[in-house]
Amino acid sequence: MSAYSSVTYHYGNAMNTGVLLVNLGTPSAPTPTALRRYLGEFLADPRITEKPRWLWWLILHGIILRVRPRRAAKKYQQIWTEQGSPLLVISRAQLQLIRQGLEQAGQSKVVSLGMRYGYPSIANALEELQQARVGRVLVLPLYPQYSGSTTGSTFDEVTRMLQTWRWVPELRFINSYAGHPSYIQALTSSIQERWREFGKPNKLLFSFHGIPKRFSDAGDPYRYECEKTAKLVAAELQLSSEHWQVVFQSRFGPEEWLQPYTDKTLIELAQQGVSKIDIIAPGFAADCLETLEEIAVENQQLFLQFGGEQLNYIPALNNSPKHIQALLALIAEHDWKE
Repeated sequence: MSAYSSVTYHYGNAMNTGVLLVNLGTPSAPTPTALRRYLGEFLADPRITEKPRWLWWLILHGIILRVRPRRAAKKYQQIWTEQGSPLLVISRAQLQLIRQGLEQAGQSKVVSLGMRYGYPSIANALEELQQARVGRVLVLPLYPQYSGSTTGSTFDEVTRMLQTWRWVPELRFINSYAGHPSYIQALTSSIQERWREFGKPNKLLFSFHGIPKRFSDAGDPYRYECEKTAKLVAAELQLSSEHWQVVFQSRFGPEEWLQPYTDKTLIELAQQGVSKIDIIAPGFAADCLETLEEIAVENQQLFLQFGGEQLNYIPALNNSPKHIQALLALIAEHDWKE
């Protein structure tokens, strides 16, 4: 039996253009079993750890997957909704709004959603595009700042799956939009709206998901891209340097990650007498465990515990109109010109 797809293309026929939206993913349920399956897939990705495979397999299956799923499940239970995982619910809303926006603009594109880990997978999304007989695929990973562990991993999986297509489509890949004007304006507007309602803080923190420092030392541009985003937004807000800061969250394991760390910075600021802080997480296109639980719950409690008075989390751009407009602008700019 052939290893290649059985979908039939006829040379000379008009082919559709597909847009593949990709985000990180989510467990299917807030249970230890679902978390074990999800974390097993996520942490097995060589882009995530870059350790010798045999050694990491022993650590992963001998220690991590025996302990972490139960702990993680308790955290997911705090944010889970009646509709399911917040990240997946928001991502599906983004998908529908982008489809509507393209239709209103008179563009007949096939848009699908895939998660790098979990369901719907990138394989599921590409199969949907293949059934629609796309001849061109624009891949839009919903990671504004490039990192090999996120955007690079998405490229790995997309191209791995395309190896099973007999007719490989023309491919375009958006690997970053850290400084795109529409994205910067959407972030700026989100912060300004928050401040109009609740007032300005003493300090604004831009909290990005961390990566091991050795990744950055080896040439990963992620830190630069995070700083680029923050600097552009701070400039739009006309903030002086003492009123904003870039920090990094969600570190895992004993090795050094990008610093300064979000949690330690909050402790230091609280002890220095900074009473009111706002945090925004520009690296997340949709709210998820790392924002709704880690920042809005854990970090808030930490800040208050060490003497801070108020910590406000500014939600991710999610399915806000300006975010959808920014994503549509990206799609338009990278579209094929006839």
